[in-house]
Amino acid sequence: MAEVAHPDVKTVAELAGQTDEYRLAVEKIVISHAVNELHGARVFDEPAIALAPTPYAKWLACRVAMEEYHHHVRFHALADEIGIAPERMDPTVKRPLSIFEFPLRTWPEFCVIKAVADYGEILQVEDLLHCSFHPLRNLARITMPEEKFHARFGKDSCLELIQAGRGDEVQDALDRYFPITPAFFGASNSRNNEMFRRLGLKQRTNDEMRADFMARVSELIEKDFGLRVPALG
Repeated sequence: MAEVAHPDVKTVAELAGQTDEYRLAVEKIVISHAVNELHGARVFDEPAIALAPTPYAKWLACRVAMEEYHHHVRFHALADEIGIAPERMDPTVKRPLSIFEFPLRTWPEFCVIKAVADYGEILQVEDLLHCSFHPLRNLARITMPEEKFHARFGKDSCLELIQAGRGDEVQDALDRYFPITPAFFGASNSRNNEMFRRLGLKQRTNDEMRADFMARVSELIEKDFGLRVPALG
């Protein structure tokens, strides 16, 4: 039996003519990004400005925070254009990802979060680059260079700490943060993910993205940092 072609929706106006399932799937993705970009900026990026050790580091942290808030603004603007009710993006209604429950207290922790978690965000954005809903595809293309900068900032900052003799602090932060990151990609055999792929909104399963993430970050930790990949527990 031939596979049914997914829709190719070029504008928000065309979204109204799609099935209820397609519109709901688009809304789920937009809401998730809007909620999590805002929550991440609030609990990690903005507080990191105070933790940054130098004016230059504070400037970089400010840039990261500004761009993460702007990601939220972009996704929220798309949500408004689609007609998603604002209350559906309330974190008490749509709970943010569990990775944001990590209690940020130090600059090395923030550097590790950027080096590791933003790799995960890069994979999520990569998966939208060929999205069947073009407004999401366009947002992914705009957002990707900034996500890559955030991950590079995290990597470079961790390397600076390691070269300054603070590798034990980086390892400690990795030991406590890395084990919670695989949950970023969602459950195996997720019904939402199956729907997203069937409708051409996403390309890969959660497990495929998780495996890619683990491979990339393990290489970062072992080869670039010269540290130990923490056990997942």
